[in-house]
Amino acid sequence: MKLRRHGIAPLASRNSARLALASDLPASVLAELTGTSISNATRWTGYAKRDWLDYIASRAQDRP
Repeated sequence: MKLRRHGIAPLASRNSARLALASDLPASVLAELTGTSISNATRWTGYAKRDWLDYIASRAQDRP
């Protein structure tokens, strides 16, 4: 693979990018964006240790 010849590890880079996305997005959005299953996306958000309960609570407060 061309990337490996230049010292770039594609799997490590892809996993780093997915972890960064998982820390910023809910699992359902991550699954749709990356084309993976919801269970896979849920696993990645678990790795990122992001808790979306605060987000849900703030959204509920915004509703009239």
